[in-house]
Amino acid sequence: MGDNEIGDEEDLSRVKSDVGRWPVFYYGVGHMLNDITSSCWFTYLLLFLADIGLSPRDAAIVMLSGQIADGFATVFTGELIDRFGHFKVWHGAGSVLVAVSFSSVFGGCLPCRIFSTSSVVETTSYSVAAAIFNMGWAAAQVSHMAMVNCISLNSTSRVVLTSCRNAFTMVANLSLYAIALVVFSVITGKSHADIQNQAYLAFYVIQDLHMAQSAKALVPAIIYISSFVVSIMMQEVSWTGQRLKAYFSIGGILWVFCGASIILLPSNMKVYMYVISAFIGVANALMMVTAVSMQSVLVGLDLNGCAFVYGSLSFLDKISCGIALYVLQSFQSGASPVAPAADGGLSSSGYVSVTRYGLGLVPAVSSLVGVGVTLTMKLHTHSGSLTKPLLE
Repeated sequence: MGDNEIGDEEDLSRVKSDVGRWPVFYYGVGHMLNDITSSCWFTYLLLFLADIGLSPRDAAIVMLSGQIADGFATVFTGELIDRFGHFKVWHGAGSVLVAVSFSSVFGGCLPCRIFSTSSVVETTSYSVAAAIFNMGWAAAQVSHMAMVNCISLNSTSRVVLTSCRNAFTMVANLSLYAIALVVFSVITGKSHADIQNQAYLAFYVIQDLHMAQSAKALVPAIIYISSFVVSIMMQEVSWTGQRLKAYFSIGGILWVFCGASIILLPSNMKVYMYVISAFIGVANALMMVTAVSMQSVLVGLDLNGCAFVYGSLSFLDKISCGIALYVLQSFQSGASPVAPAADGGLSSSGYVSVTRYGLGLVPAVSSLVGVGVTLTMKLHTHSGSLTKPLLE
């Protein structure tokens, strides 16, 4: 019998009951390798590729290659998991592939040393490595997400498992940024030309807001700390379909205000970025936990095809993010920076950088669309399993 099948009445009774603290804890730490590698990937990959000499467009191609591979891998992995089961095997194999391939990306271009150091060889090599990494990442992610539905049929327990997973995501990310905070505090800042090629958040706080180098780590750390706190608090809530929609909508609306603040924030008010970061963390936690939990509600008691559901929804996520990054990075490569105004405003000509659009406008619009779609959904949960919080 596959891991995604429920056998006798005793098993059915077990998965309908509340999940204890230790299983929740074990599930939460099971995705930390994926979390810490993806945090480093999305925060520092573009910065790393620019630092070794790739153009912004070539760096975007590498990122897009990984996102496309990830998107298709989530669908295929979900289908294979539903057909053959064995969540733990898929999760373990994906984790091993992530660990090996991640080091090959940041460890340098091996084909370049063997053949040549041309930009074509570099871009191709890093694109292949990125694709392999993301395929392993997808296998670990989909199997881990779909595992929730087999651990418990209790709707509140499923949300608790998801919120614990999100909390440990914050722990993994904070570990990365704690190291980054130390590194960026002791490394001398680079020239303007080098800085403008950084990941978007790093580019925004350094180039747009003219914050200290340590802000590249401190701002993300604040986001993850606030998200961690909210994720822990959400474990104490009894969840219904309406409550999931309400919390998601609150997070989405909060992100709209945060996005507007990112677009309009002048450099002479850069200290408020720390406050905005805290609200971004709150919004992220509210939306991430409830969004994944709503997927679980859609699956319901029917576990057939649950991994494919998670994989299909992840496909849209990965492909859309990859395309958005490629488009923004392409504009970034062709944009000529405009100096900020003397009074600390955006610029004397009203110029708004590509980075501000990427960090502010795109997430805000996406959040607003997500809220609109969510409010039209009909989510049915089983009232008998929502009588009390799990962790009392």
